[in-house]
Amino acid sequence: MLNRLKALLHSKPFDRASYSMPPPAEVTSEVATFAGGCFWGVEHIFLKHYPPSENKGILKTAVGYIGGKLPDPTYDDICFGRTDHAEAVRIEFDPTIVSYAELVEFFYRTHDPTTVNKQGADRGVQYRSAIFYNSRAQKDIAQRVTEEVQKKHFDPHGTKIVTQITEAGKWTDAEDYHQLYLFRNPSGYQCSTHKLHW
Repeated sequence: MLNRLKALLHSKPFDRASYSMPPPAEVTSEVATFAGGCFWGVEHIFLKHYPPSENKGILKTAVGYIGGKLPDPTYDDICFGRTDHAEAVRIEFDPTIVSYAELVEFFYRTHDPTTVNKQGADRGVQYRSAIFYNSRAQKDIAQRVTEEVQKKHFDPHGTKIVTQITEAGKWTDAEDYHQLYLFRNPSGYQCSTHKLHW
């Protein structure tokens, strides 16, 4: 937590436009919402592997707060875990290019879904692993992919996925200095679990 607070002091202005693109006129975009520890790293790894400029399906992202008790939380409200919010990333994507199932599997590849309220050195309910589904179809896909990933990647090691799969509630964008933080500050704090695990 202290490393993250120090890193915030060194953030600088940044042009978000190069990390987003509008959906094609004939496509209805969808939204995927994931929490897997510090939202800086979750957003960063998705955009490194699905950069909008390369037309891989992700159109834009935002980091923010979801799943808690306050209607309009701030970072100060949630950073000690008192509001039950999770730090999360909201991904707008083109389902004709990348499927929701692929994004769910990638989410599992890029953090540790076997720890409760913890990623690396970050501890607290705000760092939980969670998939916030935005439709019944997303819920079904998330459950199916979770079962497949559990069987293939975690059963052989005797570990269990503890990721919550829950309906998305109200989303609140995090403050601007959090958005695309690790692109603006490449040497900023990043959780050690945000990498490709397979």
